[in-house]
Amino acid sequence: MIISIDSDLILRPLQSRDAEELYQLTDSCRAYLREWLPWVDGTQSVEHSSGFIQHCLNQQASNNGFNAGIWFKGELAGCIGFHPINWANHYASIGYWLGEGFQGQGIMKRACRELVSYSFNELGLNRVEIRCGVENFKSRAIPEKLGFTQEGQIRDAAWLYDHYIDLIVYGMLKREWRYRGEEE
Repeated sequence: MIISIDSDLILRPLQSRDAEELYQLTDSCRAYLREWLPWVDGTQSVEHSSGFIQHCLNQQASNNGFNAGIWFKGELAGCIGFHPINWANHYASIGYWLGEGFQGQGIMKRACRELVSYSFNELGLNRVEIRCGVENFKSRAIPEKLGFTQEGQIRDAAWLYDHYIDLIVYGMLKREWRYRGEEE
């Protein structure tokens, strides 16, 4: 499945052939990504990126959501996708990251907006969550700009290399979602 957002931006499931490019993107902005993402130190080779891609393909094959590369002007800019979908309760959590050089162009906001719409309109989910580090203001800006409700703070919710961080939980319900394809 490919989600074409506009002429510059598409979401496409990662394939084995993308491992080198994914690793290079991760490696090129390792210090930047490491500030908020706990998996960066464990990504030390193309093989690690290949393993992540295989995990994503398995997740999609088991109907448990998908993870996609964010392709901006033909170049891999980052990733977005679902943590495992809770089908019994019709909700999912979305995770995302963007390479440092792609920041400030509205890429992640557009990608998240499309994935949330897909969640409600195609998957039939009722709820989508996004969790962000309390002090990760760039990441928090995404759900805030998309109209998510800040529902609370979970203390010591994530281990980040040598310390715990608190997470803010944002939620969106299908009945609250207003975006249907129109630009703001």
